[in-house]
Amino acid sequence: MGTTRTPAVNNHAAADGFGRRMLDTLNGAASALMLSVGHRTGLFDVLSDGVPRTSQGLADRAGLCERYVREWLAALACAKVVTHDPEQRTYCLPPEHAAFLARAAVPNNIAALAQWVAVLAAAESQVVEAFRHGRGVPYSAYPRFHEVMEDQSAQTTLAGLDEHIVPLVPGLERALEDGIDAADVGCGRGRAVLRLAERYPRSRFTGIDFSAEAVAEARGAAGRTGLRNASFEVHDASIWSRPKSFDWVVTFHAMHDQADPPRALSNIHAALRPGGVYLMQDMAAETDVRDNLDHAMGPFVYTVSCMHCVSVSLACGGAGLGAAWGRQRALSMLADAGFTDVTVRQLPHDTMNFYYVAHKP
Repeated sequence: MGTTRTPAVNNHAAADGFGRRMLDTLNGAASALMLSVGHRTGLFDVLSDGVPRTSQGLADRAGLCERYVREWLAALACAKVVTHDPEQRTYCLPPEHAAFLARAAVPNNIAALAQWVAVLAAAESQVVEAFRHGRGVPYSAYPRFHEVMEDQSAQTTLAGLDEHIVPLVPGLERALEDGIDAADVGCGRGRAVLRLAERYPRSRFTGIDFSAEAVAEARGAAGRTGLRNASFEVHDASIWSRPKSFDWVVTFHAMHDQADPPRALSNIHAALRPGGVYLMQDMAAETDVRDNLDHAMGPFVYTVSCMHCVSVSLACGGAGLGAAWGRQRALSMLADAGFTDVTVRQLPHDTMNFYYVAHKP
């Protein structure tokens, strides 16, 4: 085995600056785990009232163990997320911070997004092995995936569905009120389908997902709400076939994860009736990495893509398109699928995604 030597440093100031940045990265990763814990335990929701509390007072209010709460508070006090009064031994969440951490902070809840750190880390060993053998890692390796995806959907999709997303298609709201057939491909637990079905009782909505577990959850939710115009089916979008069955088809942050996105897009085109519309929500990125170097969430996007999106696609025998497949490749694939009239929009409530509105002639 050869020996290793520390690389020679020519610019010590630059090296020191990079070292500090790497320490910030480690502290940021640690803080992200604490943000996730705060979201899942409801601690941020309790703290969002701005009342200073001791660790015991907060634990009592949240119904949690004080010893864990105390250590959690210490971590976030060091991260300058909560403030600490050493004399009163109290902690407080400033309202400016609560605006990005409490559940009521939709669509700006960063704590909900922080859950991805733990979800992806759980599959790290399998992804590391995949680096060597080149195959994928299945969805089953990612605990809580559908739960966290549902949480994210609540922020980017449900939060803007009525006010921002439906109005992207001129005349769609009136058509939904009158009654049309619509499908959500890659529906997960079906929250968007259920919301639409409740709001537009004359229309018929079908949710489609590869995961039998997610579809079972969606069916259960539909049964509990008593909605008769919402149904859910287990299908792989790349082999799904429903010719000329729908007036509107949507995919919410789902197309890049498909095993065969070009075929899935072709199937969606075939499923639409003449004059139908496909609405695709997907990551706001460009296709070439050089155009994403200043992306506000570039490291996060490519990390999620490397640790999950590429891997689950490869596990299904796909090409591993990745989350940052980008606008240019998406437009090219939509054209190849037969969509000749496509516009790309961004919405004020959701800067993470592009919305592609594609019309079938």
